[in-house]
Amino acid sequence: MRGLKGKVAIVTGGATGIGRAIMERLCLEGVAVTFSGISDGGTSTEQQCMKRGYPVQFVRGDMAEEAFCKRLADAAVARWGKINYLVNNAFSFIAKGIDATRAEWLRSMSVGPMGYATMAQYVVPAMRREGGGAIVNLSSISAHIAQPNRWTYNAAKGAVNQLTRCMALDLSADNIRVNTLSPGWIWTREVDKAAGNDRSKWGPVWGKFHMLRRLGEVEECAGPAAFLLSDDASFITAAEIMVDGGYHGMGSEGLGEVSSFAGSN
Repeated sequence: MRGLKGKVAIVTGGATGIGRAIMERLCLEGVAVTFSGISDGGTSTEQQCMKRGYPVQFVRGDMAEEAFCKRLADAAVARWGKINYLVNNAFSFIAKGIDATRAEWLRSMSVGPMGYATMAQYVVPAMRREGGGAIVNLSSISAHIAQPNRWTYNAAKGAVNQLTRCMALDLSADNIRVNTLSPGWIWTREVDKAAGNDRSKWGPVWGKFHMLRRLGEVEECAGPAAFLLSDDASFITAAEIMVDGGYHGMGSEGLGEVSSFAGSN
């Protein structure tokens, strides 16, 4: 993709799942990547990537903490000398309804839309020095639909979509584009867990939610994310790309037999 080679990106939550797939795709495109993770497992991801010749840097910490957001941005500049791209991916998977505690609400919002906004605050000065940049905020189909007992997660994802539009407007003068990527049901760790690690059983059942009759793979989110960062998307901002196999475009007539589980990325 045009314009990616030689650039620097931060990918939050890049140690596993969709974040890792995006991180590795960017490396393949010639981007140096600083990525975060909340556990020490990111160290293993970093080592595996370095063995493959990828220019990566892992920084461990919690995106709910403002001090860590600053440390992550500072680490990328210290290591690579600049920042061109930000992928806000790390998110809380708390899914609670009327029983959600205030602490759970605060966690959902502070890791998600608040963490996204804080990261933008700390990377935009570096992007300005480079003459511009691009940000991709990971949202979800859950930002658009009602799902049972998911007030926290769906509200936080909905906030991400509106945040993207406001960020895109305010940062356009700095030549910084901001877009949203919204996955549907993707075979992430959370969905695998809900399936009891039995894809052969639940894949066909949950696949009926989608026009393509299957769930997505994390790698299928990586290409669209790289595209939105690249110069091939130079006239795209404040937009949302649905990577959902047609989930959002299909009405109830197309559902067929479904499970009571309502999950997403």
